[in-house]
Amino acid sequence: MHPRMVKIAREVWSFGVTVVVLLGARSSLADHYTVPTGSMEYTLMPGDRIVVNKMAYGIRVPFTDWKITEGPGVKRGEVAIFDSPDDGVRLVKRIVAVAGDSVRIHEGQLFINGKPLTDDRDPPTEVFGERRAKLNLVYGGGNNMGPARIPKGYLFVVGDARGNSRDSRIFGPIAEAAVYGRALAVYYRSGDGLCWLKL
Repeated sequence: MHPRMVKIAREVWSFGVTVVVLLGARSSLADHYTVPTGSMEYTLMPGDRIVVNKMAYGIRVPFTDWKITEGPGVKRGEVAIFDSPDDGVRLVKRIVAVAGDSVRIHEGQLFINGKPLTDDRDPPTEVFGERRAKLNLVYGGGNNMGPARIPKGYLFVVGDARGNSRDSRIFGPIAEAAVYGRALAVYYRSGDGLCWLKL
């Protein structure tokens, strides 16, 4: 083979391997996501770009849903990426209840195991340990529900803009295994440009 052709073949091979490695890393390790709607206001705004840790809940074989390792498990208050169980649309919502929890939502206010999570701030803020979520109730509280017990292997997810969110109140709890990753931070916000707002 002509030396020039060998050089081109090596460059094409090297480029191809690089692309496969990068796509594999994006599939299994980390990714970014653009927030499509206002269902998570005020935590996330439409158009926000966020960094997603795909290893937070276990490492997957690239390009599949097969897990190689289990992660530490999800926690209440984390913002997660998953596909809607009824139409497959990729969503970003807050995990508010885990297996064994009793969950109730009344006028947008969340009660876990009978206890309210909302403090008296304006806007109302829900407290999940060290995490705080400012609620947007401009659109109302959305559907009331519960109390309901979350079964083993499932999670209850809702948006912070309770009256503007299609979530577990509509499609029910989601399988824990269906969660792709945890949103770590907003790295770009329209009007502010590059930033690092931890979630």
